[in-house]
Amino acid sequence: MANPIEAVVRSVLLAPRRQALLLPAAAPSVSECRSQHNRRNPPRVSFFACSAEHAPRLPSVGTRAMSSGSEYVEGRLAGENTSLQINMEREARIRKYLELENPEYLPSSYDTAWVAMVPLPGSYLRTPCFPQCVEWILQNQHGNGSWGVNEFDLSVNKDILLSTLACVIALKKWNVGSEQIRRGLQFIATNFSIVMDEQIAAPIGFHLTFPALVSLAIRMGLEFPATETSIDGILRLRDMELKSFWSQRDEEVMLDVATCAIAFRLLRMNGYDVSSDELSHVAEASTFHNSLEGYLDDTKSLLELYKASKVSLSENEPILEKIGCWSGSLLNEKLCSDAMQRIPIFGEVEYALKFPFYATVEPLDHKRNIEHFDARVSQKLKTKNLPCHFNQDLLALAVEDFSFSQSIYQDELQQLESWEKENKLDQLQFVRKNLTNSYLSAAATISPHELSDARVACAKSIALTLVADDFFDVGGSKEELENLISLVEKWDQHHKVEFYSEHVKVVFSAIYTTVNQLGAKASAVQNRDVTKYVVESWLDYLRSLATDAEWQRSKYVPTMEEYMTNSIATFALGPIILIALFFVGQNLWEDIVKDPEYNELFRLMSTCGRLQNDTQSFERECKDGKLNSVSLIVLHSGGSMSIEAAKKKILESIASYRRDLLRLVLREDSVIPRPCKEMFWRLYKTSHVFYSEADGFSSPKEMMGALNAVINEPLKLEATSPSLADQLKNNDSL
Repeated sequence: MANPIEAVVRSVLLAPRRQALLLPAAAPSVSECRSQHNRRNPPRVSFFACSAEHAPRLPSVGTRAMSSGSEYVEGRLAGENTSLQINMEREARIRKYLELENPEYLPSSYDTAWVAMVPLPGSYLRTPCFPQCVEWILQNQHGNGSWGVNEFDLSVNKDILLSTLACVIALKKWNVGSEQIRRGLQFIATNFSIVMDEQIAAPIGFHLTFPALVSLAIRMGLEFPATETSIDGILRLRDMELKSFWSQRDEEVMLDVATCAIAFRLLRMNGYDVSSDELSHVAEASTFHNSLEGYLDDTKSLLELYKASKVSLSENEPILEKIGCWSGSLLNEKLCSDAMQRIPIFGEVEYALKFPFYATVEPLDHKRNIEHFDARVSQKLKTKNLPCHFNQDLLALAVEDFSFSQSIYQDELQQLESWEKENKLDQLQFVRKNLTNSYLSAAATISPHELSDARVACAKSIALTLVADDFFDVGGSKEELENLISLVEKWDQHHKVEFYSEHVKVVFSAIYTTVNQLGAKASAVQNRDVTKYVVESWLDYLRSLATDAEWQRSKYVPTMEEYMTNSIATFALGPIILIALFFVGQNLWEDIVKDPEYNELFRLMSTCGRLQNDTQSFERECKDGKLNSVSLIVLHSGGSMSIEAAKKKILESIASYRRDLLRLVLREDSVIPRPCKEMFWRLYKTSHVFYSEADGFSSPKEMMGALNAVINEPLKLEATSPSLADQLKNNDSL
């Protein structure tokens, strides 16, 4: 069936033309219209209005007030000529549209604003990557203070409000265009009632995007032109929009098992309080078997249910536990089927069962998704099938981006190797060779290539904490350890304390130089001195290591409470995460890093990490005469608990702490910026990966494969169409 719009267009173009007649008075030029309206770029509707105003006026049909019939005819012809001229202009535009393979579109202020907000890599998030977009915003504000295009009339609509707010935020991000920001906010204030007016049509997703921009504007310090009550009402729009289809049990969502599971998982992972009770209709395997998806043996629906079951935020969610049990069992059965191994989803199922969402890291996920993306499959977006070349372009872009990230990772690792030599850390014989794994841990946690400073700071801090850990474990005497702590306590006055040995001098000098360098950079980003906080975190870490070393020397057996209290610090999260957080683009004031919520995030993450480490390092530490949580549980049980039972108990504790950590990260009413909270969660995931099968830092071979995959190994793409293969072959970055 022909496109009705195309049919109309072609009927206009193919219609017989009438010869244009000369008008007694020509329509105004663009420059004349501009001067009349006092606008730099008058909208098309204003130009046509001007043309009509300058054309001779025609009387109504019933009027006979003209002085002569000739005047009437002349006026009628003039009006007809004006209409013909307008139609010819329209025809030219339509013909140009049809003749172009890629039709031209008017610039999108909203999209341009988002592109304008992208920071230049390596600029401490202070310089735009696309300054021409910022300049476009500065130069294209309308006279009324708005941005956006409304071709059909001059009335204000919700799309224009959305575009205006996005442009204001983009200018605020780079602290330019104070006058444009003022006028934009004034326009929003004048037309604010439109936001809540349900009679005015809204763009798709408006109730999600506009509240999100309002939140962003407030966080950026913009004085949003609305009362607190109005702002609360807008923010509630987002929650209502997202939860309405869920709470109302929309049939399109609830009756489709995969859609229902995906909706539940996405809502939960974005901080929305959705109850797992809404999945009660698929809590039992029998209900799934009786559904359409069960009848069709739909593996995809089964997989989505399994993924949803893992997003648990409390111990009392039996529905999720049941779903996870039966769906996991069925998926494992499918993996053993020969037929299953021949279909594309086999790899996805295998991966999901082995690596739950809390046991994966972004770089490895990205690599796997790219390698398993089939560009030959036509993707469907709403009601339109996207052409195959669109998928090929997406894949080529993803490959290029991954290769670009790899080149950055390789450069950063070389910088770290130079740093290690400059600080003589490679000469310390007692230190495990873990620089590459230290960097992998940082890259797994902070993968975006534009966060290079945060990633390098994290990697250096991890490497230094491992040096200190080995020094306190096996490399230093009691006197040397005490000497190192005294030097850190003195810090800038350390020259008043003599170095007990060359080892102490090398370790302290590396810590002192690196912390000061990173602290100076972080202080520039935060616009205040933050080095002192990093030094404090190092002191806490070293003192906890000293306590651990003293217990080992004196053969003291601490209680489980004593051990865990000290272990929160020995896990070394303090020196590692704090310095990295200063580089993620958020202002971390003293009241934030001292807030109880920050301490709770720190406690939960450190506890999980320590317990994960203990389960994998138990045998090695037993040989070294060290106690950890596994051995302490066995000892304090009086022999009633086996090692395996102790490990099982610890794994249950880890699951409980993990749920508490995720719940705190996703909580909306928080003083800690969301990007900072997410850093704790990503560190947990990295820790889980490192300690899932072995101690990643003590058994470097276990992690070498993953390291090569992220940093050195080229992508191994599945078979794609020849056109894409040619694109990738000609890509210089591969």
